[in-house]
Amino acid sequence: MTEMTPEQLAEAKRYGRQDLICDLLDRMVDVLYLGSVVIFFATTWDGWLEESMSIENYWCRLAAMFLLITVIHILVSFPISMYRGHWLEHKFKLSTQTFRSWLWRYTKRNLLTLLFGVAIMEGLFAIIFWTGSWWWLVASAGFFLLSVGLGQLAPILILPLFYSVEKLENEELAERFTELSKGTGLSIEGVYRMSMSDETVKANAMLAGVGRTRRVILGDTLLDDFSREELEVVFAHEVGHHVHRHIRTMILAGLIYSVLGFFLCHQVVSLWTADSQWASDASIAVLAVLMLSVAIFSQLLEPVQNAISRHFERQSDRYALDRTLNPEAYRSAFTKLAVINKTDPNPNWLEVFLFHSHPPISERLSMSENS
Repeated sequence: MTEMTPEQLAEAKRYGRQDLICDLLDRMVDVLYLGSVVIFFATTWDGWLEESMSIENYWCRLAAMFLLITVIHILVSFPISMYRGHWLEHKFKLSTQTFRSWLWRYTKRNLLTLLFGVAIMEGLFAIIFWTGSWWWLVASAGFFLLSVGLGQLAPILILPLFYSVEKLENEELAERFTELSKGTGLSIEGVYRMSMSDETVKANAMLAGVGRTRRVILGDTLLDDFSREELEVVFAHEVGHHVHRHIRTMILAGLIYSVLGFFLCHQVVSLWTADSQWASDASIAVLAVLMLSVAIFSQLLEPVQNAISRHFERQSDRYALDRTLNPEAYRSAFTKLAVINKTDPNPNWLEVFLFHSHPPISERLSMSENS
């Protein structure tokens, strides 16, 4: 496969355009909802929880406030999530899920969000009370350690909640993968097959985990539809992330992001409350301001994170080409990914700059022309 047909290209562009509209609407709803909570509802809801619901304990009321804000947020965003996650995917024949199956996975994701969110917010406010105006620095260190811990646990505890993941039982392929990783210092726990076909026809692969849990995970849609040579290119790309130490770099970058983000949150709350010492007596209504600040900061930071990610992907693409010495398989693999995932190979540059963590397929294919 060397290129997309005109029909495939047109469909990929339609899908990409509609998915982008849904993404923009979702982001707008996030900011507008949290902004309205900060301006109109946070103080009222806190009083309602304390007086009408008789939740007088500060920490219980903090958890209740987070759950209230987040659950209503989920309900407000549900129509967009349902259309984008289920109906749009079925419209373009990318989903294999029933609505019931999609709804169950959607519910599990949100339950995890609520569970982790309550724990994180309780811990964050404990840090705020214990460390005062320096809370943002301590919280950054705590968030960094939490990120590393979740990075280790994600492939063994969280991913199996959504997908069936099992070790790859293909000796010939495993031997070739071992050969490709020789001399790189890559230490992986194993190569795994993930049952993506339970919910989608899309293909994907990833290098997941940290330390002893690091592993290469290949979607079953990838393993079933790609040739051995194409799979070698995909695997070599994932090895490239290790060779260039991308995971380590992103972890360190995450520490910088969290320091900057929490510092800005502190400044925003100080301005909102007109009190630079607010941390010594933080009201529960401040939770909404923090959540809004994090949402806005995350959206503003995303283009920077995406630019770094695209650079890393280019490095891994180059590594895959140099390691496999098979530009034909490289071109075939990425063209096939574009066709299967209905990816526009040449989207608008502004869309790429703002939202894409990977370079356009056309750019990735052009890299192979000089190989």
